[in-house]
Amino acid sequence: MIVKILRTENEMKKYVAIATLVLSGGSAMAQSTPAGLWKTIDDDSKIEKSYVRIIEAGGVVSGRIDKLLEPGTVGAKCDQCEDDRKDKPIQGMTILRNLKHSSDERDVWDNGDVLDPFNGKVYRARVKVLDGGKQLQVRGYLGPFFRTQVWYRIE
Repeated sequence: MIVKILRTENEMKKYVAIATLVLSGGSAMAQSTPAGLWKTIDDDSKIEKSYVRIIEAGGVVSGRIDKLLEPGTVGAKCDQCEDDRKDKPIQGMTILRNLKHSSDERDVWDNGDVLDPFNGKVYRARVKVLDGGKQLQVRGYLGPFFRTQVWYRIE
């Protein structure tokens, strides 16, 4: 009987260890997605620029500006945009479109586009989740040239 109890306790420890690994693996996977709320920082002034909400639906990632943070930008419109976003308010605007999970890299979404609403330019886009999901590398390409920003997860 004592052997049976010890065996049962050892089995319980195994089950607890397995459950812990499975649950911690699930939370790590949850952070490897770009979905969430992100803070953007201005490249030059290093001032907080906006909050961007990224969602994933049907395997496609998109992001819209939830809130503009820079003084003087609230109420701004995309007057230099050349597509359906022309003269629309920047706050609430979708700036990331059509990103899909990369088949080559686990934490990368690409083949979409990103808009800089302050100059109206649209770039091919690639985003990569960094630092366990705390940062997002956002890269826009125009031909062989690219510009990279790092966004910071808020939630």
